[in-house]
Amino acid sequence: MELLSDPAVIWFLVGLGLMLLELALPGLVILFFGVGAWVTALVCAITDINLNFQILIFLLASLLGLVLLRKYLKKRFFSRTDKEIEDQLEEFIGKKARAVEPFEEGSGTVEFKGTRWSASCEEPVKKGQWLTIISKEGLTLNVKPT
Repeated sequence: MELLSDPAVIWFLVGLGLMLLELALPGLVILFFGVGAWVTALVCAITDINLNFQILIFLLASLLGLVLLRKYLKKRFFSRTDKEIEDQLEEFIGKKARAVEPFEEGSGTVEFKGTRWSASCEEPVKKGQWLTIISKEGLTLNVKPT
């Protein structure tokens, strides 16, 4: 039980908890506070400092990492190129989908590659009618009669 009273262990566990929280709430912010807690744990393991300095080290390490590295890491790991977006759209545009139900007020459900999708169409659509996908906005396909 003495181990849990060691500041280095406490900061390490706080950092671990923050890292795991980043997995549940992605945004690449909480991660830097987890790293700041680990930096503080390392400093506490090397030297004996009081709580005020521990908090100062935690805040400095977290905020410096956030300000200096977040933009770079976000661009490096989470940005999509125009080519990737274009390739993804090629999977849909010009392909055929079948209406699962008649469209009410311009929207309904279609089946495409065995999956049901929300769809919108400016013209009336009957159940079973084949449609051509003209664009995709989020999880909604824009279609027109074939």
